[in-house]
Amino acid sequence: MASIFTKIIKGEIPAYKIAEDSQFLAFLDINPNAMGHTLVIPKREINKIFEMDELMYMELMRFTKKVGVALEKTIPCKRVGMAVVGLEVPHVHVHLIPLQDMTDMDFSKKYEMTDDEFKEVANSIHVNL
Repeated sequence: MASIFTKIIKGEIPAYKIAEDSQFLAFLDINPNAMGHTLVIPKREINKIFEMDELMYMELMRFTKKVGVALEKTIPCKRVGMAVVGLEVPHVHVHLIPLQDMTDMDFSKKYEMTDDEFKEVANSIHVNL
């Protein structure tokens, strides 16, 4: 069964997309820890990050860095945190979270945003790519 991320890739579920190439997609997390919380995923459905071959893993990190640099230019923060957890969705995904303090990495905490705020943030990050 296709993961929710595969459905986003196929356009079956809408997303606030930031960046995309032939292998990877970055979009805003719909349940963010902080404003600008972004997910970076491979388009190929792979369950665990260490199941990726080395080349794809390195390419994912390169794409993630590009998005993270744009995110840090866009959202005022002390730094951008990165986490790979993967318990909720069985599809590799890297979390990029603008951090003000350690509590921003608490995945039980959610930051409320309107549709207009999501659109504005996604567009602003995209412009800084």
